[in-house]
Amino acid sequence: MAGLIGPALAGAAPVRQQADTQAGTQTGAQTGTQAVVSASFAERGDLHGVLHGDLHGDIVEHVAARTASDQRRVLAYWTPERMAKALPIDVLGLVERGLTGGLSGITKGLTGSAAPANSGPASGAPARGAAGPLSGPAGASGPAGASSPAGASGPAGAGGESAVPSPRELMAAARPLAPARPAKPATSTVGSRWITGGQVARTTGRVFLTVAGADFVCSASTVKSANRDVVVTAGHCVKDGSGEWAANWTFVPGYDTAHEHPYGQYTARRMFVAGPWSRSGDDNYDVGMVALATSRGRHVTDVVGAQSIAFNTGRGGQAFGFGYPADPPYDGSHLVYCAGRLKNDPHGQTRDQGLGCDMTAGASGGPWMTSFDTATGRGTITSLSSFKYSDDHRTMYGPYFGDTIKSLFRTAERA
Repeated sequence: MAGLIGPALAGAAPVRQQADTQAGTQTGAQTGTQAVVSASFAERGDLHGVLHGDLHGDIVEHVAARTASDQRRVLAYWTPERMAKALPIDVLGLVERGLTGGLSGITKGLTGSAAPANSGPASGAPARGAAGPLSGPAGASGPAGASSPAGASGPAGAGGESAVPSPRELMAAARPLAPARPAKPATSTVGSRWITGGQVARTTGRVFLTVAGADFVCSASTVKSANRDVVVTAGHCVKDGSGEWAANWTFVPGYDTAHEHPYGQYTARRMFVAGPWSRSGDDNYDVGMVALATSRGRHVTDVVGAQSIAFNTGRGGQAFGFGYPADPPYDGSHLVYCAGRLKNDPHGQTRDQGLGCDMTAGASGGPWMTSFDTATGRGTITSLSSFKYSDDHRTMYGPYFGDTIKSLFRTAERA
């Protein structure tokens, strides 16, 4: 969502993660939400498949702004003032992993209620840090130990203090933004402004959304899809783990401060996450796919283009990550990138891979691309910015795109 959540809940024991072979479906508890399975079942009208799902069909759907009137309402909501006030706080940091799951508890964090107490970290287990970009309204609490935006008052929680340590923490960048005028994009950087242009400058954008009555920001990217409407982002930028879905969800491709929406604004009409994310906020599945409504009658990829996406690719190798970090030293006004070699999660808590990256809150959901051409700005999306460990602010982690994420994409592109 709009920026990473703040105080370091340094001490929750990590939850044992599930493998990428989930089966079954989940029925949504709130209006407009339902479980779906891969399109192959739905298109055949296979009742058994709809009830039980195929091997990788554990997908949960939420209907967003489907009608023209709903879409107009969402677009009218996002005034320039509201967009400007969507500041990053690390709501993920207010969640007790294994107790509330995912971003559940975001309402407590915003209202000042304390998260439930935790017995402490497992022996040798590091605390998790949030890479998810959630941003709250002006005056929202900022991350512990990081300079807060104007009007921020400090860690979220009753009396301005966090009652318990958080398993996730704001993606705090310890170094200033790299010089903006390199001769060509660097192949190794933990955070530089992207000034080369190309397709990535159009296909990557900011996401504006509302959760628990507060406004947030994330990052996302268009992907090549059958319906020409799909963007990929982090699961926590779409649904609060086992909690509520985001509202007022709007994608602004190619966002910049001079022309805030140079290619239009696109509201969500249908949103999808994997079952393990929806049930427990499993970081292995922190991916959301959103089918957008058209803008002035045009599909988003017809306007800005789209990046390729791939699944079950080889691990490791070179990657470029993009996003709109909004916490100091960044301010969300420019596209930023990281580049380097991918590595496995050294703590073995997830199947995610890490990328050296100082991007902060607001970057969550930004695409990671392999086979990236710095001249054209084209590549293949194989992951995205998801979280950081609180003991390592210089490494971002992103989920591996396996069969479940493939099913998630196939469902969204047929929506």
